[in-house]
Formats: sequence, structure tokens, C-alpha cells
Amino acid sequence: MAGMADPEYGGIPFFAANLMNDPANLTHGDWDFGSSHGRMIDGMILARHMSGETFGAETEQRYRDNFMTFFKDDGLSYRQENPNFGWEPNANLIDQRAVILSLTTWYMATGDAKVKEAADRHVAALKRIAIKEREVWYYPASEYKEGGWPSANAILLRLAPDPAAFCGRLVMPLLKYHELTGNRDALELCQFFVALIVERSGVFNKDGSFNDALAYRSGHFHTRLGTLDAIARFGAFTGDASLIAFVEKSYAWALTQCTAFGWTPGDMKEQAYEHETCSLVDLIATGITLAKSGYTKYWGVVERFIRNHLTESQLLDLDWVKETDDRSGNVAGRISYTNVASSTRGAFAGYSAPNDFCCDVNHGRGHTNDLQICCLGSGTRGLYMGWSNTVTADKDGKVSVNFLLNRGSAWLDVESHLPHEGKVVLRVNKDLPALQVRIPEWAGFAKVRIVRERDGAVSEGRGSEPSRWLKEVFLQLNEAFAGETITITFPLSGRTTVETAIGQTFVTEWRGDDVVGITPSGQRHPFYSGRKVYDAAPMREGELRRLENEFVW
Repeated sequence: MAGMADPEYGGIPFFAANLMNDPANLTHGDWDFGSSHGRMIDGMILARHMSGETFGAETEQRYRDNFMTFFKDDGLSYRQENPNFGWEPNANLIDQRAVILSLTTWYMATGDAKVKEAADRHVAALKRIAIKEREVWYYPASEYKEGGWPSANAILLRLAPDPAAFCGRLVMPLLKYHELTGNRDALELCQFFVALIVERSGVFNKDGSFNDALAYRSGHFHTRLGTLDAIARFGAFTGDASLIAFVEKSYAWALTQCTAFGWTPGDMKEQAYEHETCSLVDLIATGITLAKSGYTKYWGVVERFIRNHLTESQLLDLDWVKETDDRSGNVAGRISYTNVASSTRGAFAGYSAPNDFCCDVNHGRGHTNDLQICCLGSGTRGLYMGWSNTVTADKDGKVSVNFLLNRGSAWLDVESHLPHEGKVVLRVNKDLPALQVRIPEWAGFAKVRIVRERDGAVSEGRGSEPSRWLKEVFLQLNEAFAGETITITFPLSGRTTVETAIGQTFVTEWRGDDVVGITPSGQRHPFYSGRKVYDAAPMREGELRRLENEFVW
């Protein structure tokens, strides 16, 4: 996130990268402003909260300073002119989602009154410019100009563009801002946008499938899944079970279009082969809300997504990227060929194949971007969603271990030996009135073993004992005490599945929830080719981060 800032263009972040070129290059685009800055501010704050890392603080401050200059007096964030492109300044409605997202996270982290003032003005502007029908609100174009909507006729004819892209996805950050501050305008926008999507838009078909009409962006997965995430959160917030059921029906359909390890189509037509990390993170976030709402089977689905395609999509090995330190070909504000590999380490795939970081197919649009900064922001948020939901507590103090991922917390630490061993060690940090841990469905229950050690005393239990399980997947451990160590073991599952992605098939080898091999293999930067599995989990020294007050997103 720090490396994507362009030192030759005022610290404005690059939007995309082509890593298959020789040399590789970074490029700017019309997303560089409210969208890209918003994504980076949100992502950097969440990454610091997870890690405690201070690296890149000066760059983050530059992002924040730039970001605040994009607001005009009307409260909206506007794209800026670029000397190399012909677009005109406008308040793009997709950008506004990243704007309120970052303002919300920024205010959550700092309590800065100036940030809240900007957010309040922004929310008021979003409400003011919305076209208001009796029971739904919407935006009649993708861009708003300082003088108003470009076409009064579009309003009269109700020619609302893709409601999911411009209205539905806004609900998620608006709802969180309302929860954080009590802002009534934000809640009102959520209410009318959700009504638009569910009752009037036609974005989702009766069977839950995505409407693939051209007017609906050919069933664009990122905006559809992001809208489902938003509606699920709103349904949980309002206690509206019908909204949760609405989301679950579409989510279940969406999963039939994806692989079990997390690859999603880009859309259902021209971009079908172009998976975005953004879509995967929407899939993760929606699954978590559904799991918390009682559809507990989705905990396992989401863990497979996190362990596999999200993890593989992060760019850590850059030996294959050809780069140069020559600046002679650079064009400020347009393209840079300089030190691309070192600038992009840690970024997430923009468009990946199921088996390769780079998507270079004969179908659709062929090869496009290998990196996109929206996916960098989303990928970081995806890591955060996994981190913050591994261990959770309800209002009665019951602690739940939902993902079997290594994690420190104020309640307990999780030491996961997967995928090497079917073993999880819980080290309890404070007295807990009740504790439960999710056991993967492939582990069964008959051979699950529990060993509890406390003050020198050892007790053993089995998963086959009566009254051990809740909602099929949660092993009930009842009270737990500070200083206690609980070791849970179970058999590991090795299996092979055939995954289908837009007519292509991939033979996938699994060890537990981890993919350890895929055929055919990728050609450019293959996925799942370097994963090693040992008889015993390799250990390393380190400190787990434990926070008493974690951001709840």
C-alpha cells in the first residue's frame, strides 16, 4: 500500500500494474482519486490495527492529505483532471463508496472531529442528490456534476444505472457509520437503497441468480456480492429475517458459480474469466454475516476461501517480475517502469486465473491488469475479516473460535497446526463463562479428542459424548479458565475434487481445508505450487497481538 504511491505525481497512487511486460509497469487511471485513496486509507488503518506496524506512516499521511482535497463545497468527492487523459472532474458514485468507507474507518481509529465533519457532510450530500420515489431512492447516472445530474430526462424516465454498483454497495459503509455515530441520514439511505434492491431493481432474479442483462453490468460479481454483503448486514442490524433469507438464496447460487477454494467469475459475459480479489472479499464478508446469523455452514466455506485463493492472491514472491531502475520511459501521471516489483510486494491480484496469479486466456478480454489497487484495499480488508472473526464474543461473554487460524486475542490464543496436523491448541488468557470451537465438517465427531490442562490437572473428553455439539459444527467446551490449555485433535481429510470455472476444469488436491495441488498448473506465476506439508507442524518463535478493544467491521 505504501509502495503504490507515485513519487513523480504528488504521491497519488497508481491504479494498476502489468507484471507480464518486460519491464513491468505501473499505470494511473480515473480511479486514482476518491476510490484509490479511500481504499488505501481504509486498508492501511486495518493493517496497522492487525499488526501494530508503523511502516509507511508518511505515505499514509500523504494519502489522507490528498484525499481531503478532493471534496468540494457540496460535500462530495470529485475525480481530478489528469494531463494525460481527457476525463472531466465528476463525483463518481462508485468512488463515493470508498470515500465513506475510509472516513468511517478513519474516524473509528482516531475520533478526529474533522473527519466526522467531512463524513457528515458527505452523507448529507449522498442523501441530497438521491432521487426519491415513494418507497425507493436511487441515483440516475454514474457521475454527478457540480451543477447537478447531467440529464433531467433520465430522472423523468427513471433510467437508473446499475443499482447494485451505485446504491447497493453504499449500504455497508453507511450502516457502519450510522452504528458508529448515530447519523440518521446514513440509516435513511440504507433503508431506501435496500428497498430499491430487494423490491424494485431486478438485479437479483427470483431464484437468487444474478440478472446478466447488459443494463445490469452483465451480472458483475463484485458489485452483486458487495450488495449482498450490505443487505445481510442491514438485515442483521434490523433483525429482518426476510433480508437474511434473501441474501442466503443468492449467496448459495453464487457459490455454484465459484470454485470451492474461492475463485469467482468477473461477471457472466465479457469479463467472466477475470476474477477480482474484490469479489472474493465480498464473498468472505457475506459468508461471515450469514454464519453469524445462523447459517453456520458458511464458517467452513469462508475459511477455505481465506486459506486458499485469498492467500495465494497476495504477491509475495517477485523473482519472476522483470523490472528496471531506469526512469527515462516514465510519464508522470500516466505510466512508470521503475522498480515495479519492489513497489508492489504485498499487493493482491487484480484479475487472476484459478491456477495462476496472471490471467492470460483466449476468451473475454484476454490479458488485462495483473494488479488493481481496489483489489489491494479489498485483499487487506479480507485479511482483516478473517483476523477479526477468528475469535469472537457475544454480549453474554460466550467466546467462539470460528476459524482454525493462528490468532492472539485478549480472550485466548489459537495455535493451529493445520494443514500439517489435525490439531488446535487453545491457550486461555482470561476466565470465560462459555467457550465453543468450530470443528471442520470433514473431521467428523467420533474421533475428536479434547485434552484440558489446568494447574497440573489433566482431563480428557471425546467429541462423541452427548451434548457436545451445537449447530452441528460447534464443539461446546463450557467454562474455561485463565492459564488453561485445551488441545483438540481430529483426523485430517485428504481428498480430490474437480472444480469448474467458466467451463474449465481443475483437479484439486486437498489436505483438510487447504489446497496443496492443482492440475493443470499455472504458467506465469502458478498458484498452489509451493505449498509444503509436513508430518508435524513447523514451529517458529513470535509474539501474538492481543488487543482489548478491536475494531468491529
